[in-house]
Amino acid sequence: MSTDTGSSRGAAGGVLLLCRAGPDAVAPVVPLLRERAGIAGAGDGWTLLVPEGEPWRNGETVERVATGWAFALAVGVSWPVLAVWWDADRSGCVLASGFRRPVPYVWLGNGTAVGEDEAMRTLGEGLGLGAGAGAGAGAGAGALLALTRPEPSVDGIGRLRGLLAALAGLGLRLPDGVTPGETVEGLREVVREVVPEGAVRERVEVGGGVRAAGARAGAEAGGSGASGGMGARVVAWVQVGLGVPVLLWGVRRRRGGWVVAGLVLVGDGLVGGVRAGAWGRV
Repeated sequence: MSTDTGSSRGAAGGVLLLCRAGPDAVAPVVPLLRERAGIAGAGDGWTLLVPEGEPWRNGETVERVATGWAFALAVGVSWPVLAVWWDADRSGCVLASGFRRPVPYVWLGNGTAVGEDEAMRTLGEGLGLGAGAGAGAGAGAGALLALTRPEPSVDGIGRLRGLLAALAGLGLRLPDGVTPGETVEGLREVVREVVPEGAVRERVEVGGGVRAAGARAGAEAGGSGASGGMGARVVAWVQVGLGVPVLLWGVRRRRGGWVVAGLVLVGDGLVGGVRAGAWGRV
């Protein structure tokens, strides 16, 4: 494998969020990011999210922001989320699954592994690359462990590309042009080519995204949208169910931003649920 360092134009910072579920399952929880994000299918049973914001510009590390995003998406759902991130000095990934502690792995810019082999095994098992998972998955598990061993010709971005290649056995297929090291602007444009502009904005607007999703789900279910359809009631239940653990996590960690996000989700869910009759028809 070659380093291909010259193509890593966006190495100053970037995040890809890979959800182990289809876009229809992922779309309702995207507003938890509190960031606009591009959304696209990424193979069989995978969804790619490309957040448009760069909150690490305000002093947070890319790793911490990526971990927070992955945890927020995964805490109330049944499928795991893998965040792939990079900055000027390091690259890495973090697996979030339910209420479990996120599992991180980090490489230095030159590709030197910093994490423990056991963390990579745990990460692989969480994604379905454990022993007995099939020939393709078994090969992927071996490829993941290879990423923990010295390889002078592969830099940090190359390690991330190897990670994504190892997940091909699980059906992951990123859209053409989506690759670690690209700029946020470049990744955003690629995703917008995959999903029409209107569809991207419809699903990920921060302020009205949840209500818009509820209205669409209600219409698809034959209900009356955000004011009373089954889809709106489901969205209300999801918001409250996700908001409570996000709120508690923020309080425990003393993270004001997550506390506010949790309060907003719970409040919005309660109000939307009252309008949709969710609490009287459980």
